[in-house]
Formats: sequence, structure tokens, C-alpha cells
Amino acid sequence: MSPRAGRERRVNPWLALLVLCVANFLILLDSTIVNIAAPDMMTTLDAGIDEVLWVLNGYLLAFASLLILFGRLGDVFGPRAVFVAGLGVFTVASALCGLSQTPELLIAARVLQGVGAAALLPQAITLISAIFPAERRGAAFGIFAAVAGVASVSGPTLGGLLVTHLGWQSIFWLNVPVALAGAALAFRFVPALRPRAPHRFDVPGVLLATGALSALVYALVEGQRHGWGTVAGPVTIPGIFVTAVVLGVLFVLWERRHPEPLLPLALFRNRNYTIATLITLIVSFALYGLMLVLVIETQTVLGMSPLMSGVAGLPLTVALSALAPVAGRLADRIGGRIPLVAGLTLYGAGLLAVAFVPTTSSTALTYVAPLLVVGVGLGLAFAPATTEAMRDIVPAQVGAASGVLNTARQVGAALGAAVIGAVLQNRLVEALFHEARERAPSLPPEAREPYVTGFADAAARGLGMGGGQSGGVAPPAGLAPDVAERFARLAHDAFAEAFMLAARPALTGAAAVVLAGAVLAVFITRRARPAPAEAVPATPRTAPARYPAHSAAFTGGGTESTRGEDMGTGREDA
Repeated sequence: MSPRAGRERRVNPWLALLVLCVANFLILLDSTIVNIAAPDMMTTLDAGIDEVLWVLNGYLLAFASLLILFGRLGDVFGPRAVFVAGLGVFTVASALCGLSQTPELLIAARVLQGVGAAALLPQAITLISAIFPAERRGAAFGIFAAVAGVASVSGPTLGGLLVTHLGWQSIFWLNVPVALAGAALAFRFVPALRPRAPHRFDVPGVLLATGALSALVYALVEGQRHGWGTVAGPVTIPGIFVTAVVLGVLFVLWERRHPEPLLPLALFRNRNYTIATLITLIVSFALYGLMLVLVIETQTVLGMSPLMSGVAGLPLTVALSALAPVAGRLADRIGGRIPLVAGLTLYGAGLLAVAFVPTTSSTALTYVAPLLVVGVGLGLAFAPATTEAMRDIVPAQVGAASGVLNTARQVGAALGAAVIGAVLQNRLVEALFHEARERAPSLPPEAREPYVTGFADAAARGLGMGGGQSGGVAPPAGLAPDVAERFARLAHDAFAEAFMLAARPALTGAAAVVLAGAVLAVFITRRARPAPAEAVPATPRTAPARYPAHSAAFTGGGTESTRGEDMGTGREDA
């Protein structure tokens, strides 16, 4: 065995996991942190709401639609190579975002950021599956899931802090030194595994899968803004959904005939993988719907600053980050079924508490208990879902399986924001009419009609959720100062009460989906705890990080003279 090969095999998997977690934190943080900077971007770049929405959604569109593609590229070129390349793209794109002086440049840079993120995420799960033995994989996924959860829910807090003191550009410049350090550390601590057998690249499959996912995610993220109707000319949101379905069907038919498919359909014969993938989508669906409601409710309705709004969400972050590693270890010992059923049940109960406990006079303390329950539930569910999905995947299919799993997570996010946002907007329109009519008699006759019609116009324009504490209804010119003040106060009261009423069915729907996921988790089959991977006796020099038997489809990249069969088994060459 060459000295270089020995060095490759003595990489510490926990240090490799740390590098993967740093990259995971960055890319998921950028899914939520930008929302808090939207008002500053509109002012600085003289951007309209349509352009700012594309700053937010361009990243998600590229991220979600390219995950399966980059999962396969990791199989072809090696996961570390694609991981480092993705970090490079993400770093360059983040710098371009920070330097952007026009909305168009910022949108293009955000799309490029999404490409880099899509390259990173599937490789992280592939590498964790390859370098950790089955009996430790749950703990590793627990830590990875905790970081993912913290990143997803800490965006408003960190973003509020940075935007308040350093400007919106700082949320992108933050990525640059961290990503550069991550790339350097990846070369030092992440093993350069390579697939043993060469893989064919399924170009038609790539085009069909990317087209189907792009159409689906575009329709989801843009549907509400276009009223689920016409986008431009003959292009409609329903037509885009139909296109996504047609491309998806063609993709499945093509994959059934291809000798080395981009997406091995045999993955879905594995009951645990199929159920865990659906649960991953459900968890993400409800989380992103909750974040949408929570940010608007705390800032627009209750008048919290962006920073205080983020602080209100800290109980969720703390509970999730504390419990996810524990749940991962528990899944190693007893399987994922019990943690998933318990976690999803608590998650659903917490969502119901967030829906019905807060009132228009609530403070950050009101959210502590409900969000603690949500965080405990998420902490118990995050890691076991990933562990159960990847537990029985053969090494040759790990890249494809991780790509599908991450695609489910991102499509769940888009679906949650779209569906829960649509329910919220629909119920808000009805509640606004009711609240406006109830309060109109408190105004002088000359102010009543502008008051009621103002809410009707705001609802028709979809401004209710983004129009400030009055729902986008301002006193008309010519009113006496005291009447104008009463008009504004009543407008705020009407919007606040209407939003609270609308949030309840939206979050109740999310809770129902999560509780359905708990029922689904009952059907996960329990696995016996695996025996430890075969390894040579540990010595002080060789104890850290041998690659276990389940990584046998990979060879240690960069080695000079090895027997291929031993390079993934943890055995030294004779």
C-alpha cells in the first residue's frame, strides 16, 4: 500500500462531517436569510416586488430542480470533487450577489448560488453514508440534521442582525470566507472517494428530470403571485403544472428502459426509503409554511423588529439542535419508527398550538411553549427520516438516493410556502372583509366607504400579507387628523385580527399533513441493529476513520497502488 493511500484512509470521519455540516449550514441558511433583507433590497436597488420575489425564488428554483442531476454527477466524478466544485460556484455567486448594483444582476447571481447549493447537498449525504458504518450513521445524520434545522430557522435572526448593522450585502459576504475555508478543509479532511465502475451519463434523463422539476417548482413558487392563472400570453400556471406532469411521465418511461438510469426506480421498492422520503417532504412542507406565517405574524401583526422576531423563534432552534443528534443515535439503537411517530405527533401538536395560542396582544414569550413542542418534534423526526431512507441503499445508488431525498425536501419547501400561503391569503381576504365591516361604523360617514373599499382593493392586489401593519390600507387624503389617526388604528386592528383568524386554518392544514406523516411512519419496518463493520485491530496510528464495508462501491481517490477490492473495506493492503 502506498503512503498516500494510508493517509487517505486515516481521515477522521467526524472532522469530515464538520466540513459537510458547515457547507450544509450555508446553503440552507441562504434559503431563508434573504427574506429579511427584501425591504432594504427594494430601496437600495430600486427594485419592484416582482424582482425581489425572483431574488428569493430564483435560488430555490435552481436548487430544487438540479439536485437529482448533481446526485448523479457525484456518482460519475466522485462526491468530493463535485462538493468542492459546488463550494467554488457558491462562493463566486455569493460575491457576485454582494457586488450587484441592479436587480437583474442580483437575480442572476442568486440563480448561480442555487446551482452551487444543488451541487453541494447530495454529496454530503453520499459521503456520510460512505464514511460512517451503519451503527454510527444515525448519530452522524442526527448532527447533520440538527445543523440543517438550525440553518433553516435561524435565517430571520441572523439576517435581522446583519441587515440592521451592516446592510443587506453582508448576508452574502458572510458566505465567502466560510465557503473558502470549507473548500480548503474539504481537501484536508473529506476523503476523495471514487466509484469503482465507470458510470454512463443519462443525458435525456437529465433533461427530462430537470425540465419536470423546474416546471413544478416554478409553478409552485410563482402560482400565488399570478393568482394561479395566466403568466404571460398563452402560458398559464395550470399549463406549467401539466408540462411538469408530462415531462415527469416521460422521465419515468425513459428511466425504465435505460441500462443505467439517473433515478433507479428500484429505490421505491424499498418501503422504508419511500416512506422516509415522503416524510422528509412533509416535514419540510410544514416547516416552511410555519416560517412564512411566523415571520409575518410576529413582524407585521405584532410589530416586532426583525431581530426580535428571530429571537421569538429561538425555542424551536434550541430544541431542534439539542434533540436531533440524540434522535439519530436512538434510530441507530431501536430503528426510526418510534422516534418518527413520536416526533411527528409532537410536531403536529406544536403547529396547532402556534395556530391557536397567540393573540393580537401576544409577545415573544407567548411562542416559547408552542415552539418548544415544534422543536422537540422536529428534533425527533429530522435525523431518523434521513437514516431510514439511506439505511439499506446499496452503495452504487447512494448518489441517486440522496439526490431524490434532497429534492423531496426542497419541493416540500416550495409546496409548503405555496399551499399554506395560498390558504392564508384566501382566508385573509374573507376575514378582512368581515373585520372591516365590523369596525367601519366606528368611523365618520365620510371615512367608512374608503375604509371598506381600501381593504377590498388591498385583498384583490394580494397586499394583505405584505402591506405593513395596516394590511396596505392607508387613510385617504382630506380626512381630519384625528379621523385619519382613528382610521389607521382601526385598519391595523382589522388586519391583525384577520391575520390571526386566517393563520389558524393555514397552520391546522399543515398540522393535519404532519399527523398524516405520523400515521405513515407506523409502517416503517424495524431493522435489527447492524453488526459493526469488519476492521483491523485499532492502533494509535490507524484508529481514526477507516472506511466501512458499505462504501465498497467507492475507491479512495488519489491513491497510487491499491487493490480495488480493499479500498472501501477498511482493510490495509498486504
